[in-house]
Amino acid sequence: FAPSDADNPSAPVRFDPTKSGSNLSFICIVLASMALPVQAQSFDRETQMGSDPVLPEPNSYLIPPMRVAKPVGWHNGEMPTVPAGFKIEAIATGLAHPRQPYVLPNGDILVVESNSPGLEKVTRPKTVVMGLIMGSAGATNKAENRITILHDDKASVFLDGLYSPFGLVLVGNELYVANTDSIMRYPYKDGDLSIADPGQKLTDLPGGPIDHHWTKSLTASPDGAKLYVGIGSNSNVMENGPVAEIDRAQIWEVDRATGAHRTFASGLRNPNGLTFYPQSQVLWAVVNERDELGPNLVPDYMTSIKDGAFYGWPYSYYGQHLDPRVNPQKPDLVAKASIPDFALSSHVAPLGLAFDTGDNFPDKYKGGAFVGEHGSWNRDEFNGYQVGYIAFSNERPTGKVVPFTSKKRAAVPWA
Repeated sequence: FAPSDADNPSAPVRFDPTKSGSNLSFICIVLASMALPVQAQSFDRETQMGSDPVLPEPNSYLIPPMRVAKPVGWHNGEMPTVPAGFKIEAIATGLAHPRQPYVLPNGDILVVESNSPGLEKVTRPKTVVMGLIMGSAGATNKAENRITILHDDKASVFLDGLYSPFGLVLVGNELYVANTDSIMRYPYKDGDLSIADPGQKLTDLPGGPIDHHWTKSLTASPDGAKLYVGIGSNSNVMENGPVAEIDRAQIWEVDRATGAHRTFASGLRNPNGLTFYPQSQVLWAVVNERDELGPNLVPDYMTSIKDGAFYGWPYSYYGQHLDPRVNPQKPDLVAKASIPDFALSSHVAPLGLAFDTGDNFPDKYKGGAFVGEHGSWNRDEFNGYQVGYIAFSNERPTGKVVPFTSKKRAAVPWA
């Protein structure tokens, strides 16, 4: 969802993957077609869902295929489609780039409204084209970099003056917010509707001067002693050089008492949705993989995060499949690359992950995962733009991604 449309700034917005963002999108697709041939349109995306995804041969492009869904308002009571027996409705409108919701113990909902810090420099023609296309989809609209609270059907400012915030987690009476360059700690007590305290910095996070993947996902260990924060890469495949990638493409474990941190896992291009599986000590994440190898490479994925594991970026993808663009390679490191648990298919851009605890939904959803897919921009057929459900058995994902909320009915998930 985007914050508004041109006709009604307070209206919630849906992305319509049946329409192109602009004539510029068409031009970019034509330019991309002048490079090497794209993969067949008949590719079955379901073959890239699960533990053993089909991985076509990589392609290379002067300008890769780009197509962004156009944001249009929900009109005349329109709502996303949900399975029979469920109801979906808007609880707030007029939000500016709502990036992350968080439900407090008393039922109040915090919503992070955030905007990119805008630090990334233009280094390639593709960056200019991509920026224009993303702008046509509303990505350049400015947010207030704040947290809004939804209480008794009313929205008000809870905490402002933040710097491109994204992740947040409450531990006891302390609220932690992951700005793009730091984790901040604020006092909170049940029922608070705002925070005036300036907060304390727990630790710095890698931010500028580039800050390509600026969003920092955040969660706490089940016992609350540690925080885990996702730090995305500073490039697609290290084209900004190795120095720009220091402490990047990692998940950090941060000691909540001292702020000391260590690398918990690495080689994760853009880890999001950090959350622990219910009643376990197993951390999971969804990961946005690399671009420009083709419309069906590389699958984004959901995986458990093993302490000390390396997941391939930038040298290899989906385990030990070498990326031919990266030079020099590190074969000793690639030989140790972990294979993700579950592929979601290519370029769905997963940003959110939640597990069902079995308290409210029917039993068939118990223990399963819900993944929020932002949707593709760098392929000629749309992919994502939904909340998908993945069943679990014995705490492991199984089957395929089943559309849970989407524009179209589940019988036509890819329309």
